[in-house]
Amino acid sequence: MAFAGWRRALIAMVLGVAATGALPPLHLLPLLVVAFTGLVWLIDGSATRRAAFAAGWWFGLGHFVSGLYWIGIALLTDPERFAWLAAPAVLAISAALALFPALVALAARLCEPGVRRVLGLALAWVIAEWLRGWLFTGFPWNLIGTAWTLSEAIIQFSALSGVLGLGLVTVAVAAAPSTFTGGRWAPTLLAGLLIAGLWGGGMARLSAYPGGAIVEGVRLRLVQPNVAQHHKWQPEKREALFRRHLALTTGAGFESVTHVIWPETAIPYFIADDAARRRMIAAATPAGGALISGALRGVRKTEYAPQMLFNSLHAFDEEGRVVATYDKFHLVPFGEFVPFRNMLSLAKLTHGKTDFSAGPGPRSLTVAGLPPFSALICYEAIFASAVIEPGKRPGFLLNITNDAWFGMSSGPYQHFASARLRAVEQGLPLVRVANTGITAVVDARGRITARLGMGQAGVLDADLPRALDEPTPYARWGDWWLLPIAVVGAGLLLRRRLKTA
Repeated sequence: MAFAGWRRALIAMVLGVAATGALPPLHLLPLLVVAFTGLVWLIDGSATRRAAFAAGWWFGLGHFVSGLYWIGIALLTDPERFAWLAAPAVLAISAALALFPALVALAARLCEPGVRRVLGLALAWVIAEWLRGWLFTGFPWNLIGTAWTLSEAIIQFSALSGVLGLGLVTVAVAAAPSTFTGGRWAPTLLAGLLIAGLWGGGMARLSAYPGGAIVEGVRLRLVQPNVAQHHKWQPEKREALFRRHLALTTGAGFESVTHVIWPETAIPYFIADDAARRRMIAAATPAGGALISGALRGVRKTEYAPQMLFNSLHAFDEEGRVVATYDKFHLVPFGEFVPFRNMLSLAKLTHGKTDFSAGPGPRSLTVAGLPPFSALICYEAIFASAVIEPGKRPGFLLNITNDAWFGMSSGPYQHFASARLRAVEQGLPLVRVANTGITAVVDARGRITARLGMGQAGVLDADLPRALDEPTPYARWGDWWLLPIAVVGAGLLLRRRLKTA
């Protein structure tokens, strides 16, 4: 609290890095106390609102640079075009995202020191995370609640409130020890009891829904080919990589599987117009089942209009016919399309010059032999409120992805942790298939029932867990609980300030 100038900024940045250390893959949860207690003390020591805003911004810069450094690795997959952007992009994105913690610190500064400031910080933090999931197409990556994916018991709370509710509790608990400076120990004791209560409630929920219930007659083969990103689109390698998927699919044990799933853009061709390769797919499709794969899809708007390009998922029957298609709707800015294309003459990160077009939104697909499923391509799985088609609850979530962009970094672990929380929130199993990264099956309570790790090429044969019989509270109400809590909480926390203003 006594530091100023560059020392104060450095301390704030270190605290932001500490908050990242609690996230996947490290899960150093005690660092949450260091980070958020320290942030409250920095706010307490801010002589002005501007100083509090600055402390929050430096905290955010450290937090996002350390958590999103893998963006630079993604740019290095095409070093000739993008290597020069690696460091500036990470810094620019982190600097922009740091405005959210800056506003959080400013809001907390408006609250009275002590418990009110702790609760104000927690409430402002979760509102900022909600806004971060919507503004400028949204980027709800590394929400603080994902730190708890270390504990199957505690993440059960997200079935009630989603990851945002888990984050609200997390920040309040982690910041509670800051009240020791006022000689108050009760808030910290209550924080410890709250975490113990969440753990106990989670254990009770897990006991009430024991694992092992599966969808009868379904045996999945998940294919993880482990293709390096810089090899994926080389013309001379495409056929060999396509055949690698086929060979892995039809390897030992193929006769016992009913459905095969390949990862995002596993098929590097416009397969709907390629009868020869669809016959090859037919030979790798189990009888009476289906092969589901990510693929590119090209469509012309009209006979004379330019081609539209989609990042898609196709389901093939045993005769190689496309029986279901889903188009990704939540596209990555600058990765899959360039915003304001008419004004910005920039190249997108993904292969080719044509921007991807967005699909219509979440869809439940039906394929022979499977319960209806909601398809999610890549980072669509990080958007908690947009993973199922309204009014059409599926039997499971299917997330296909290509985490080769992240290299051997923390990115794939962060991505998987976020996707895993969707299973708990919705009460639906999650089947996740990665080109490389983490391929896994997660049951409807968030328990991992099968897993294939990073850097491994192979197949994962697994049963499909059953969905919960009824939707969870979060599946019914989503994030609407946040609105009344934000309004009432802000009024109570700022009441005395408003009276004296």
